[in-house]
Amino acid sequence: MAQVEATTERIIAADAEAVFDALADYKEVRGKVMTGHFSEYEVREGGDGEGTVVHWKLQATSKRVRDCLLDVTEPTDGRLVEKDRNSSMVTTWTVTPAGEGKSRAVVSTVWDGAGGIGGFFERTFAPKGLGRIYDELLQNLATEVEK
Repeated sequence: MAQVEATTERIIAADAEAVFDALADYKEVRGKVMTGHFSEYEVREGGDGEGTVVHWKLQATSKRVRDCLLDVTEPTDGRLVEKDRNSSMVTTWTVTPAGEGKSRAVVSTVWDGAGGIGGFFERTFAPKGLGRIYDELLQNLATEVEK
């Protein structure tokens, strides 16, 4: 099994602290910025960064739905990590300053891919598909924090 990784980034016209706070706000903001690929969104514990437990289903393709139950940690300033209890998937959100009143938001997801021919297709196509989903989510986030 090879590790699969999808990474997307966006410059947002808001300071890094505001962007990070919005990302870490699972109670109010995160549910609003999720794309149509996510369903059954539910905060099960916490709701603000470290210690949050959140659930959703991610429909990456018409046939592929992943049931996610995520533990949220904040290992360092500006970094939010979501570890899925149901799989090897780990998503890391990193927000850093990018000049006056701007920030860079980077989202990177890694997981252990399948073997064989299915794994080949997963490694080839999944990063692009997930990248598009997260690009849309980051656009929604930018719209939310740039108000």
